[in-house]
Amino acid sequence: MAKKIDALTPRSEDYSRWYNELVMKADLAENSDVRGCMVIKPYGYAIWEKMQQTLDRMFKETGHSNAYFPLFIPKSFLSKEADHVEGFAKECAVVTHYRLKNNPDGSGVVVDPAAKLEEELIVRPTSETIIWNTYKGWIQSWRDLPILCNQWANVVRWEMRTRLFLRTAEFLWQEGHTAHATSEEAREEAERMIGVYKTFAEEYMGMPVIVGHKSETERFAGAVDTYTIEALMQDGKALQSGTSHFLGQNFAKAFDVTFTDKEGNQQLVWATSWGVSTRLMGDLIMSHSDDNGLVLPPHLAPIQVVMVPIYKSEEQLAEIKATLEPIQKELRAKGISVKLDDSDNRKPGWKFAEYELKGVPVRLAMGGRDLENGTIEVMRRDKLEKSTHALEGIVEYISELLEDIQKNIYQKALNYRQEHTTVVDSYDEFKQVLDEKGGFILAHWDGTPETEAAIKEETKATIRCIPSDGDTTPGTCIYSGKPSARRVLFARAY
Repeated sequence: MAKKIDALTPRSEDYSRWYNELVMKADLAENSDVRGCMVIKPYGYAIWEKMQQTLDRMFKETGHSNAYFPLFIPKSFLSKEADHVEGFAKECAVVTHYRLKNNPDGSGVVVDPAAKLEEELIVRPTSETIIWNTYKGWIQSWRDLPILCNQWANVVRWEMRTRLFLRTAEFLWQEGHTAHATSEEAREEAERMIGVYKTFAEEYMGMPVIVGHKSETERFAGAVDTYTIEALMQDGKALQSGTSHFLGQNFAKAFDVTFTDKEGNQQLVWATSWGVSTRLMGDLIMSHSDDNGLVLPPHLAPIQVVMVPIYKSEEQLAEIKATLEPIQKELRAKGISVKLDDSDNRKPGWKFAEYELKGVPVRLAMGGRDLENGTIEVMRRDKLEKSTHALEGIVEYISELLEDIQKNIYQKALNYRQEHTTVVDSYDEFKQVLDEKGGFILAHWDGTPETEAAIKEETKATIRCIPSDGDTTPGTCIYSGKPSARRVLFARAY
């Protein structure tokens, strides 16, 4: 283990503070002078880019194409779908004027009262309304369907209490919006895309998730059904990590989007929408990282391998570099990102601590003795374990090690989730587990919004989802004592 980073608060002492410090000290993001907004720094954005590139490829492999729609949405559009506007009304930023002018008293600029918009514009909180208004012009016949569009964009939701990556007034995301001829096709699409998110979370982020349906109360505003992936963080709280919505014909009705079917009849179009955001960065940090800093899965790490020469003279540095550079070239030929840090402004101990903090999966160090012996020191970030290896075969060893780290990170998170998933049969047990252990709780619920709201009010726990492959044995609701069709997943959540 490298020199300890004393300034990073231990998770056990203050998890929230640990998270905030880690985001900033690892150079992922910082708060902006714009209230509620953040600056994503280059290293943080490099991780987001790898997420984006991977997801973008997965979307295109499932037949989707990227498009872009306006940032501004006429207020009247949001008024057309009642549930949708009710769900977002309190979070909307509104543009009322289109011009500034110099204040006559010379104190700066003011809004020009003569430049009031005839209709206010909403800064995009989500794009269903503007997209379905557009689709009306794209769809006439069954031959125009399906439409499978995705857009990478920013959105604004006016949050009062913000936290880097997890909840900010402006954030980055992707939002898919698809149009279909039948209900069956649309539901298949919504299920397919939550499956894509599950694959991404588990195979790339190394983060196990539970797939399920949201309760009616937790459902996306304007949706008929919402699918979700739910992850468990190291503090025992859940984090909704991606959602996919079957929208039925609600938006087609609101914007009069119809098509002529094969029999010549007019039909309303069926819809889905689905998205993940920079909240995934919070997922990544809180799922795997430790008191020394980030622990990044190799599949998403901007730097997968870092090489640190340890030398006493320029001549020795030149010899070490001559040994390391061919290894670097071979690793890069295998698609592995490698950084050779031969900078002379920091000592090796500082570099070791910095790369641990930033979660680089593998660190290679070579000094004079290694040079003489034909060996190299290897440190794996996930276990903080060091070992010495012969240079012969080192490229294959590192390639295999990266995959082993990826699997180990996932397994560790899965083990934590399994240890912190509890089945309860009474409300007293439910409250005790929440307070003493946390994590996911599987319990019977009578299916009513009233019981759901009462449990949330009394315990701050919410129904994260109705698991798709969970226990469907009937039972008795832990709160009301009424019949329950099956167990659902509860947790306190971000």
